[in-house]
Amino acid sequence: MGAVYFYHLTHRPLEAALPQLLERARGAGWRVAVRGRDRKRLEWLDEKLWLGPEEGFPAHGLAGGDHDADQPILLTTEETAPNGAACVMSIDGAEVDPEEVAALDRVCILFDGNDEMALIQARGQWKVLTGAGCSAQYWSEESGRWEKKAER
Repeated sequence: MGAVYFYHLTHRPLEAALPQLLERARGAGWRVAVRGRDRKRLEWLDEKLWLGPEEGFPAHGLAGGDHDADQPILLTTEETAPNGAACVMSIDGAEVDPEEVAALDRVCILFDGNDEMALIQARGQWKVLTGAGCSAQYWSEESGRWEKKAER
Protein backbone atom coordinates (compact mmCIF):
# COMPACT_ATOMS: atom_id res chain seq x y z
CA MET A 1 0.00 0.00 0.00
CA GLY A 2 1.29 3.44 -0.92
CA ALA A 3 1.42 6.60 1.10
CA VAL A 4 0.33 10.17 0.53
CA TYR A 5 2.68 13.06 1.29
CA PHE A 6 1.32 16.59 1.62
CA TYR A 7 3.76 19.37 0.68
CA HIS A 8 2.85 22.79 2.05
CA LEU A 9 4.55 25.37 -0.18
CA THR A 10 5.28 28.58 1.72
CA HIS A 11 8.69 29.83 0.52
CA ARG A 12 8.93 28.74 -3.07
CA PRO A 13 6.35 28.67 -5.84
CA LEU A 14 5.29 25.40 -7.42
CA GLU A 15 7.60 25.77 -10.41
CA ALA A 16 10.62 26.06 -8.07
CA ALA A 17 9.68 23.29 -5.61
CA LEU A 18 8.37 20.72 -8.07
CA PRO A 19 11.69 19.91 -9.83
CA GLN A 20 13.30 18.89 -6.52
CA LEU A 21 10.41 16.57 -5.67
CA LEU A 22 10.41 15.13 -9.19
CA GLU A 23 14.14 14.43 -8.88
CA ARG A 24 13.54 12.52 -5.64
CA ALA A 25 10.74 10.47 -7.17
CA ARG A 26 12.83 9.64 -10.22
CA GLY A 27 15.73 8.76 -7.90
CA ALA A 28 13.43 6.16 -6.34
CA GLY A 29 12.96 4.70 -9.81
CA TRP A 30 9.36 5.85 -10.22
CA ARG A 31 7.64 7.14 -13.31
CA VAL A 32 5.60 10.18 -12.33
CA ALA A 33 2.30 11.73 -13.37
CA VAL A 34 1.89 15.39 -12.42
CA ARG A 35 -1.88 15.79 -12.27
CA GLY A 36 -3.46 19.19 -12.56
CA ARG A 37 -6.95 20.45 -13.17
CA ASP A 38 -6.34 22.87 -16.01
CA ARG A 39 -4.60 22.17 -19.34
CA LYS A 40 -3.42 25.79 -19.71
CA ARG A 41 -1.84 25.69 -16.26
CA LEU A 42 -0.02 22.47 -17.20
CA GLU A 43 1.18 24.08 -20.44
CA TRP A 44 2.57 26.96 -18.34
CA LEU A 45 4.26 24.49 -15.97
CA ASP A 46 5.64 22.52 -18.93
CA GLU A 47 7.30 25.71 -20.21
CA LYS A 48 8.74 26.50 -16.77
CA LEU A 49 10.19 22.99 -16.46
CA TRP A 50 11.76 23.22 -19.95
CA LEU A 51 13.43 26.50 -18.95
CA GLY A 52 14.80 25.07 -15.69
CA PRO A 53 18.49 24.66 -14.93
CA GLU A 54 20.35 22.31 -17.26
CA GLU A 55 21.83 20.21 -14.45
CA GLY A 56 18.47 19.69 -12.75
CA PHE A 57 16.25 19.47 -15.83
CA PRO A 58 13.41 16.99 -15.30
CA ALA A 59 12.83 15.07 -18.55
CA HIS A 60 9.08 15.21 -19.08
CA GLY A 61 6.23 15.56 -21.53
CA LEU A 62 2.78 17.13 -21.71
CA ALA A 63 0.00 14.57 -22.17
CA GLY A 64 -1.49 14.33 -25.61
CA GLY A 65 1.70 13.60 -27.53
CA ASP A 66 2.74 10.57 -29.53
CA HIS A 67 5.15 9.37 -26.84
CA ASP A 68 3.11 9.73 -23.63
CA ALA A 69 3.77 6.11 -22.63
CA ASP A 70 7.54 6.69 -22.86
CA GLN A 71 7.64 9.79 -20.65
CA PRO A 72 9.35 9.39 -17.26
CA ILE A 73 7.28 12.38 -16.08
CA LEU A 74 3.93 13.17 -17.68
CA LEU A 75 1.92 16.34 -17.04
CA THR A 76 -1.78 15.46 -17.32
CA THR A 77 -5.32 16.31 -16.29
CA GLU A 78 -6.41 12.67 -16.60
CA GLU A 79 -6.86 10.23 -13.72
CA THR A 80 -4.93 7.50 -15.50
CA ALA A 81 -1.49 8.15 -16.94
CA PRO A 82 -0.32 6.14 -19.94
CA ASN A 83 3.29 6.30 -18.72
CA GLY A 84 2.67 3.69 -16.00
CA ALA A 85 3.27 6.16 -13.16
CA ALA A 86 4.07 4.71 -9.74
CA CYS A 87 3.88 8.22 -8.25
CA VAL A 88 1.22 10.88 -8.77
CA MET A 89 1.91 14.48 -7.85
CA SER A 90 -1.35 16.37 -7.48
CA ILE A 91 -1.25 20.13 -8.01
CA ASP A 92 -3.90 22.85 -7.90
CA GLY A 93 -6.33 20.66 -5.98
CA ALA A 94 -6.47 17.78 -8.46
CA GLU A 95 -8.41 14.93 -6.90
CA VAL A 96 -6.86 11.76 -5.53
CA ASP A 97 -8.92 8.95 -4.03
CA PRO A 98 -7.96 6.39 -1.36
CA GLU A 99 -7.99 3.45 -3.80
CA GLU A 100 -5.47 5.27 -5.97
CA VAL A 101 -3.18 5.87 -2.98
CA ALA A 102 -3.33 2.16 -2.18
CA ALA A 103 -2.45 1.20 -5.76
CA LEU A 104 0.56 3.53 -6.15
CA ASP A 105 3.94 3.67 -4.47
CA ARG A 106 3.48 7.36 -3.60
CA VAL A 107 1.03 10.21 -3.99
CA CYS A 108 2.22 13.75 -3.37
CA ILE A 109 -0.20 16.62 -2.89
CA LEU A 110 1.45 20.01 -3.37
CA PHE A 111 -0.46 23.08 -2.22
CA ASP A 112 0.19 26.80 -1.97
CA GLY A 113 0.28 27.91 1.66
CA ASN A 114 -0.47 31.49 0.61
CA ASP A 115 -3.81 30.53 -0.97
CA GLU A 116 -6.65 30.06 1.53
CA MET A 117 -8.71 27.93 -0.88
CA ALA A 118 -5.70 25.64 -1.49
CA LEU A 119 -5.30 25.21 2.27
CA ILE A 120 -8.97 24.33 2.70
CA GLN A 121 -8.76 21.84 -0.19
CA ALA A 122 -5.61 20.19 1.24
CA ARG A 123 -7.17 19.89 4.71
CA GLY A 124 -10.19 18.23 3.15
CA GLN A 125 -8.00 15.80 1.22
CA TRP A 126 -6.04 14.97 4.40
CA LYS A 127 -9.28 14.23 6.26
CA VAL A 128 -10.73 12.04 3.49
CA LEU A 129 -7.53 10.11 2.80
CA THR A 130 -6.49 9.50 6.42
CA GLY A 131 -10.11 8.72 7.29
CA ALA A 132 -10.00 5.97 4.67
CA GLY A 133 -6.89 4.51 6.32
CA CYS A 134 -4.23 5.91 4.00
CA SER A 135 -0.80 6.43 5.49
CA ALA A 136 -0.03 10.16 5.29
CA GLN A 137 2.73 12.62 6.05
CA TYR A 138 2.58 16.41 6.16
CA TRP A 139 5.72 18.30 5.10
CA SER A 140 6.28 22.04 5.44
CA GLU A 141 9.02 24.29 4.12
CA GLU A 142 8.33 27.11 6.60
CA SER A 143 11.94 26.92 7.86
CA GLY A 144 13.28 27.16 4.30
CA ARG A 145 13.77 23.41 3.87
CA TRP A 146 11.38 20.46 3.95
CA GLU A 147 10.54 19.23 7.45
CA LYS A 148 8.05 16.53 8.41
CA LYS A 149 5.45 18.04 10.75
CA ALA A 150 2.85 15.27 11.07
CA GLU A 151 2.32 11.62 10.24
CA ARG A 152 -0.67 9.27 10.34
